[in-house]
Amino acid sequence: MGKFVVKPPAKGIKFDLKAGNGEVIATSEVYSSKAACEKGLASVRKNAAVANIEDQTVEGFEVAKNPKFEVYVDKAGEFRFRLKATNGQIIAVSEGYVAKPGCLNGIESVKKNAPEAPIEYVE
Repeated sequence: MGKFVVKPPAKGIKFDLKAGNGEVIATSEVYSSKAACEKGLASVRKNAAVANIEDQTVEGFEVAKNPKFEVYVDKAGEFRFRLKATNGQIIAVSEGYVAKPGCLNGIESVKKNAPEAPIEYVE
């Protein structure tokens, strides 16, 4: 089972959603407070399971309604996704994937793990 790991980087606080194998499948922005971070984490829990998938890597893609996972190709040519909440704010992003199927598997892992994942706090 996956888990959320909440930890302070150099400044602020952020969370990573890790799969059962320990791999990071999504990460948050850096928040200014623990309360704001927990609010973002709660939004990922709520939105991940019901989010649509918008594949921006195909020509003439259909724009999906929020909440949604946006699949795109970054400047390095890697596939990534970002999870947007109902209000359109980005609440989690992925690392780069060499192939699109890996990126789609990452989305499925977030959908499966986020709603029930326990939270671990690291100081």
